Amino acid sequence: MADDTWHQPLRHVRAAELSGDTGQTPGMARREAVSARTVGSRRVWMGQTHVAGRTSSGDHHHGDSETAIYVVSGHPVFVFAEDGAEVRLEASPGDYVFVPPFTPHREENPGEDEAVVVIARSSQEAIVVNLPGLT
Repeated sequence: MADDTWHQPLRHVRAAELSGDTGQTPGMARREAVSARTVGSRRVWMGQTHVAGRTSSGDHHHGDSETAIYVVSGHPVFVFAEDGAEVRLEASPGDYVFVPPFTPHREENPGEDEAVVVIARSSQEAIVVNLPGLT
């Protein structure tokens, strides 16, 4: 029988099945949910990131992947440089943030409570390139 690409099964990844075996950046914990490794995806990577209260991640970028971020809880701050100046995007639950390919940035959580975000990337891999300081 030929490969039936129109009738592929859906895959269910339970919260308890998320894996920490993915690219990490100091100050945050990434958990992989949807990827080539977990469900056989070809064009998307999806997971979540936890940033403890009063914590800042290291500076990093995600290679040639576009990254979309949805804020689930907390009030994370996304920091990047634009025209030589530091820019700080303060986010709240329900907000979305787009990170273009190769854009150096970091996440900060100035509050007491953990911040949790859901991440989707345009590749099936969690590309993480850790960097020295942004500014």
